[in-house]
Amino acid sequence: MKRETPPWLWTLLLALSIALPLVLHARGQDFYISMLSRMMIYGIAACSLNLILGFGGLVSFGHAAFVGIGAYAVGIMITEGVTNGWINFGVAMGISAIAAAIIGAISLRTRGVYFIMITLAFAQMIYYLVNSIKAYGGDEGLNIKSRSNFGMGLDLKNDVTFYFVVLLVLVLTLVIISRMMKSRFGRVILAIRDDDTRVDAIGFPAYTYKWVLFIIAGTLGGLAGALMVNHQNYVSPNLMHWTQSGILMVMVILGGVGTLSGGLWGALVLLILEDVVAEHTVYWQFYIGWFLLAVVLLAPKGLSSFFNRPAKVESKGHA
Repeated sequence: MKRETPPWLWTLLLALSIALPLVLHARGQDFYISMLSRMMIYGIAACSLNLILGFGGLVSFGHAAFVGIGAYAVGIMITEGVTNGWINFGVAMGISAIAAAIIGAISLRTRGVYFIMITLAFAQMIYYLVNSIKAYGGDEGLNIKSRSNFGMGLDLKNDVTFYFVVLLVLVLTLVIISRMMKSRFGRVILAIRDDDTRVDAIGFPAYTYKWVLFIIAGTLGGLAGALMVNHQNYVSPNLMHWTQSGILMVMVILGGVGTLSGGLWGALVLLILEDVVAEHTVYWQFYIGWFLLAVVLLAPKGLSSFFNRPAKVESKGHA
């Protein structure tokens, strides 16, 4: 039976998310506000990957490319003097969507390990392409001197303001994913994950549905990248490397594959562990590896399973 997070828990988490930065700012601990913003941005990126990995059943090792495309699109525009946030984010999501459409149109004609390798190949091609563009930093990356400007009195240079913008985007992302997966489109996607041949046989074009899902995931990845470059005031080609796709995948698996909040929980826990353990030892990856192993063995459905309850109505996974 499918499981869902109870509404009261979402309400409590949202209330805490709103109150926490205000408390931290009052105590002069803005560093932690910035750290929380970074975690939520990675949560958005991981949730976008969970769309194709968890709900679509497609293992992609190139998802970080869309995050990097969104980040570079905004970084280049700001460098060239275009700081309008609506334009920055719109173009970033648009270019990421186009890239996802092209990559998806080719990659989705394959299955299994071949799909993994093609997405990896595309990501690495984009990575090396960006590395070669010396006008925008090349392998040294690109620094930006200002953040996107959305007007309406929003000052993204302020850590608290930027935090609430990221929180709003995160909430909207989760709502969109939730509504989409509960719709007819989402039910078809779940059916395709289980048996795409049968879905084709009953009249639903599995390839087209997977392609649209791939584009949506890439677009949300570009949105996360746009937020990321504004947060760091810097973007590097390393953001597009296949290892970053691996990190996003670990976040999804850690949080819970195919769950609404899995990517978010995985991002929060993994980044917190990195910051805490790295303060005590240079071998932090060794200890995090043991933690990941324990989660896989003790909670194979991910950390989000601890916060979920059985749903009242079981999803059959078909249209």
